[in-house]
Amino acid sequence: MKFTEGYWLRSERIEASYASQGFLVVKIENGMRIVAAERPIYSRADAMNISTITIDFVSYRENDILVKASHYEAYEEKEPRFELKKASSPVEVSITDSEAVMTAGKVSVRVNRKDFCYQFEAEGRVITSCGFRNLGYIRYDKKPATMFPEENYLASLYTPYMMTELSLRPGECVYGFGEQFTAFVKNGQVINCWNEDGGTSSQIAYKNIPFYMTNEGYGIFVDHSSNVSFEVASEKVEYVGFSVEGEELRYHFIYGPGLTQVLEHYTELTGRPALPPAWSFGLWLTTSFTTSYDETTTSHFIDGMAERDIPLRVFHFDCYWMRSLHLCDFEWDEAVFHDVPAMLKRYKEEKKVKICVWINPYIAQGTEFFREGADRGYFLKRADGKGVKQVDFWQPGMAIVDFTNPEAAKWYTDKLKTLLDAGVDCFKTDFAERIPIDVAYYDGSNPKSMHNYYTYLYNKAVFELLKREKGEQEAVLFARSATAGCQQFPVHWGGDCSASYASMAETLRGGLSITMSGFSFWSHDISGFEQTATPDLYKRWVQFGLLSTHSRLHGSGSYRVPWLFDEEACDVLRYFTNLKCQLMPYIYEMAVNAHETGIPVMRPMILEYPKEPGMSWQDMQYMLGKSLLVAPIFHEEGRVSYYLPEGKWVSLLTDEIREGGSWYTDTYDYFGLPLYVRENTLLARGSQTRLPDYDYADGTVFHLYQLKDGCSTGANVPDIKGKTVLTARAEKEGNILTLQVSSLEKKPKFILHHIERVKEVKGGKAESCETGLCIIPSDERIEIVL
Repeated sequence: MKFTEGYWLRSERIEASYASQGFLVVKIENGMRIVAAERPIYSRADAMNISTITIDFVSYRENDILVKASHYEAYEEKEPRFELKKASSPVEVSITDSEAVMTAGKVSVRVNRKDFCYQFEAEGRVITSCGFRNLGYIRYDKKPATMFPEENYLASLYTPYMMTELSLRPGECVYGFGEQFTAFVKNGQVINCWNEDGGTSSQIAYKNIPFYMTNEGYGIFVDHSSNVSFEVASEKVEYVGFSVEGEELRYHFIYGPGLTQVLEHYTELTGRPALPPAWSFGLWLTTSFTTSYDETTTSHFIDGMAERDIPLRVFHFDCYWMRSLHLCDFEWDEAVFHDVPAMLKRYKEEKKVKICVWINPYIAQGTEFFREGADRGYFLKRADGKGVKQVDFWQPGMAIVDFTNPEAAKWYTDKLKTLLDAGVDCFKTDFAERIPIDVAYYDGSNPKSMHNYYTYLYNKAVFELLKREKGEQEAVLFARSATAGCQQFPVHWGGDCSASYASMAETLRGGLSITMSGFSFWSHDISGFEQTATPDLYKRWVQFGLLSTHSRLHGSGSYRVPWLFDEEACDVLRYFTNLKCQLMPYIYEMAVNAHETGIPVMRPMILEYPKEPGMSWQDMQYMLGKSLLVAPIFHEEGRVSYYLPEGKWVSLLTDEIREGGSWYTDTYDYFGLPLYVRENTLLARGSQTRLPDYDYADGTVFHLYQLKDGCSTGANVPDIKGKTVLTARAEKEGNILTLQVSSLEKKPKFILHHIERVKEVKGGKAESCETGLCIIPSDERIEIVL
């Protein structure tokens, strides 16, 4: 939100009070407090008829400074608050007449009291600063008041805002803000954190997260569930500005110094992602949205995948498992699904698929479920007190469940439990973006703030139901909307993309942005939701989809089974599904790491290569975990340009070696794309190509790629519950290569890529293979003379 008209002029719609002097400084618990006046106070007379801003700097966690700036301290916003995890670190505060300095861990805050400004410092350098007219209280659209005995006597008739701005260095790039489909680097953009259903082709986003970080090694989390408006080098090109309606502004300065460390600190604060069950990483297929389907259709789809030897792990029923005009009463349409428990049992036991069904928090009138909720007071109420808030937007006269009412949340999830009892395994938690603000909540929450926060309560309620009923390690959602903290309830998908290469590229940008916002597990509708893809696009998107953490075929008005595109589509889908299953020991290791650290599985290049030229802007390729580079193909001729960072890289698909530090342009068929293994990698591959969830330690093959002299590397193989059950390491010193494995019980092997012969092997034997040497251990420690 802009409060100026160019750098010099303020908007004529505002009356502003900017912090100009640090008049008073005191120590407080874990920090310091500044009372900043809007103009210098030199005498008692200067202290009259003046506005002040109170700024608290508090050590909230290690390398995490909470900044709280307020105008009226007793103002009650009734804003729902994010569930943050506090762990204070020791603080030192020094105060002089000219400055105040607070130090906590590596971070210091230095406040110039005379000409008010403050700056964050770490490890001997200034990270960012807030100075002249960068912190203010805004009276927006203020109406006249009077001292005469009239209705507007001493009235404060305006909308209050708190705003601040933090400086940017030349070349500093800003990332994050949730799943934004606009340019990956957010400089020059205006971002309003207001969740909305807008597809993937505009500035509107389903998942707005008031968090950003920059390539200078710090992040800013604005602790408000309401709309936070960001001006990212847009209102003032040297600053990121942000503002909220109300009398208080809270944000956290989070120092890395690396970007991965920023994400670790941020997810420590807002919550780490749960570990999704291993089966959820397999291929999902859906009925699509408005297509016509019944049990015969769904059985045909599931059988058709099996007949073509394409491993299918999850089948999803979209909206119309319920009757038309009955969304959501959670009652199966008996006209097309006659014996649901028997059907689901057959699919699960005979076809070995998990079952997902579509839900949302909107209840259509005319259903028994609606009448029950209305009678019990479980829906959002009209602000004017005239009953339940209803709209005709999605369903006729639909109401919205009030999750601030514990009894309403239980009523809703108790109904979902009946679906679990019938054989459902998980839920696609759709919608929850278009939450009205002319409503009243059970707990009195501010409706504007609840607009974004609603999705947190909704997804948390459903996720916790799954944890209770299925077990913590079996809970998984497929969620569209999100706010800060929702990363704890995976998985999230990218919403309504279209069947075009442009939409495929914007989908990737959304994925890269959300993984820079604390989310670790992300998916998208393979080949696009709207329209129907060409066979070419379908096959290219299949590659991208199966090299994402979660992979789902889903559409709007047409089916997404591969044989409707062409027979080669079946072959391509089978090939990449098999590949993903075989890579699951590595992928699930990365998933466990994400669960434990908050570092995502899909990683923008800047996250892994912050010092490589050009990686600050790279949004057409990514790292899948720490070792695999993926460059999807966005061209109908199969042409792709991509960059390999410094070092040696080996194609996972062809075993070709390429030198890094260079751009390459290649053309691929549908069974190929740039998928490269980083040097110094020990990559664990499993024995299964048909299931994502199996014993990853049984017959594991550890592939060693381009281990440099003096280096070591390793792999940790988890079981399907996330516990490490097998470890392997490789170390090279001169002409001696040492391999170690923690157990020989399940017959692990090593493959040394591009090593054709060795002089001696102790503790195992060597056999030639297509890509190098296969080492079969007879001991847990193998020493090889090269």
